[in-house]
Amino acid sequence: MLKIIDKYILKRYLITFSVMLLMFIPIGIVIDVSEKINRIIANKVPFTDVARYYLDFTIYFANLLFPIFLFLSIIWFTSKLANNTEVIAILSSGISFTRFLRPYIVGATIVSLLALIMSIYLVPSASAGFNSFRRKYLNTYDNSSAKNETNVLRQVSKDEYIFVTNFQEVSKTAFNFSMEKFKDDKLQYKLNATRLKYNPKDSTYTLFNYTKRKIGAYSDIIESGEKKDTIFNFDLDDLTPEVYIAETLPLTELNSFIEKEKLRGSSNINVYLVVLYKKYSLPVSAFILTIIAVAVSSMKRRGGMGMNLAIGIILAFSFVFLDKIFGVLAEASSTPPLLAVWTPNIIFGILAIYLLRNAKR
Repeated sequence: MLKIIDKYILKRYLITFSVMLLMFIPIGIVIDVSEKINRIIANKVPFTDVARYYLDFTIYFANLLFPIFLFLSIIWFTSKLANNTEVIAILSSGISFTRFLRPYIVGATIVSLLALIMSIYLVPSASAGFNSFRRKYLNTYDNSSAKNETNVLRQVSKDEYIFVTNFQEVSKTAFNFSMEKFKDDKLQYKLNATRLKYNPKDSTYTLFNYTKRKIGAYSDIIESGEKKDTIFNFDLDDLTPEVYIAETLPLTELNSFIEKEKLRGSSNINVYLVVLYKKYSLPVSAFILTIIAVAVSSMKRRGGMGMNLAIGIILAFSFVFLDKIFGVLAEASSTPPLLAVWTPNIIFGILAIYLLRNAKR
């Protein structure tokens, strides 16, 4: 009897979650297409590139809204069980609420493993394709807001800093490049160039319309020219925005990249750590949200399924809101990234324990 009930609940868990994804992802694609179709047509984007972009968009979108999809799907089918008095019948037969919860935990384990595999292997590649397409075909750099999103200020060594207004990945060219070298908190030289192009064949860089001012004790030495090939001690990845780099790296490469940035004394290390810790916190949230959703929707209410869905939507968006808020705090303040990333899980974990105890009663 229990095995039949377990299989039934587990089947409904996985099917409803899958259907929820299949329902909302096409809606997200349609909205995205309606916003970008004019620029796609104007830029004559090849169909293969558009198809690849929306494949990457699907993975990116599903990973981003994973907690909401999971929570609402459980609320939906468990509320149907409660309204049909199936939950009451199961618990009245002598099955404890903890035992009733077992197939949900099995389902959460399957979903969390899939989320972990996606975040390690699929999401970085999808994020790279997603951002690359937007940079290549959709960004308009005469727009001030677009420029603000692509400004890059990086510390590439203990005493060297670089700045670019934007970087084009396809042509491997940075615009409005600036580099400053310090020693004992005193400026040694400053290098400016309208363009900086990376040469993959020999790993060199070409400066265009450059000016280098070397600070002297009594007078400055100025060097300028239209074009110059040179070598820098920073990588090409240092010219791309911080989050864009972190999101596109597989787990092993991300760990190596973070260690390298720590040795450099990068001021943006918290940005990378947030991306790393979220790879592990998101799968754990599947268990927490599952327990909360079952505890909330297993009781038959006067408002029926609508009331349960309303509660579920509020809780789901509260979780996503907290996740974003603490992520930004970790990136922009002295809040430890590990604590910031796991705080939503801790808060909702406490809520899950409280609701579970009430549901057992």
